[in-house]
Amino acid sequence: MTRLTARLGLELPLLQAGMGAVAGPALCAEVSRAGAGGTLALYKETPARAARLVREVAAATGRPFGVNVVPEVTGPAACLDQLRAVLPELPRGGFVTSFGLPDDDAAQAVRAAGHPLVVQVGTLADADTALGRGAAVLVLQGTEAGGHLLGGLPVDLLLAAVRARHPHAVLAVAGGIATGKDLAEAVARGADGAMAGTLFIPAAESTAHPEFKRRVVEAVAEDTLVTSLFDIGWPNRPHRVLRNALTNASDRAPATFIATTRVDGREHPVPRYSAAAPSEATTGRIEEMAMYCGRSCSRVTVLHPAAVTVARVRLEYESARRPPTDSRQLHRIQER
Repeated sequence: MTRLTARLGLELPLLQAGMGAVAGPALCAEVSRAGAGGTLALYKETPARAARLVREVAAATGRPFGVNVVPEVTGPAACLDQLRAVLPELPRGGFVTSFGLPDDDAAQAVRAAGHPLVVQVGTLADADTALGRGAAVLVLQGTEAGGHLLGGLPVDLLLAAVRARHPHAVLAVAGGIATGKDLAEAVARGADGAMAGTLFIPAAESTAHPEFKRRVVEAVAEDTLVTSLFDIGWPNRPHRVLRNALTNASDRAPATFIATTRVDGREHPVPRYSAAAPSEATTGRIEEMAMYCGRSCSRVTVLHPAAVTVARVRLEYESARRPPTDSRQLHRIQER
């Protein structure tokens, strides 16, 4: 048990990141059933569809799971509309994660509904603000993480700074987590658990495009870079992605439509340099799209069901946390 497992009712102090185009109902439910913190991405979903997706997860698992909102992308009003739609559908024990700071109204809505608020931040100042708005858990994102970056510090430096100022806060780290050993080491450094995103992209239940999954499995840390290139739909936020022809080019190409994504039966055009990641419902020039990926990809090497991944992490974590056997004591036992 850690403060994270106790606060959110989990068996393993691991949260699955609520990644758009990746974290649909199947992945969320499977991670939840395995004892970790499955999270459903709401991203730009309409309130009605978001509520429907939450009901789908709730029907598939009786264990705690969360929903993820991105106020910076949707805007405060749309974020609040999403929350008002999903909070009545979120079972008791469910939680809400916010990528970046929610405004006061959103934070109040979550607290009033009786659900823990989990806020992902990248700076000490934002950690202070999130706790002031009633966050039950902070996820401290380091620059090793894939996706959009909320700060400029490596995760260990951010953890040390926040833990020193808030010794009793429930803190998870994000960035560099792909194995149970990684998780155990984070806990040993003062975290109460961790959040992982890249680890779950190749999962069988992930809605990531097969090419996206393949590239993550085959990548190493040096295949990622931080850029501001994929800014259509999410400007002014650096992001870590896998290198591709666009990141390697010296000049910016025209932002013409290169793909389409089907959502709820409707086709949505995707321009070059869109912030959208390719999902299994995307067709077109997949290789030119943003494939968010953290440096932990060096240790993400197989395509497995999410339950298998969580079980492996649990075994590795328990093994790494187990006190080493005293060799002299073992010798005495063997002599008897």
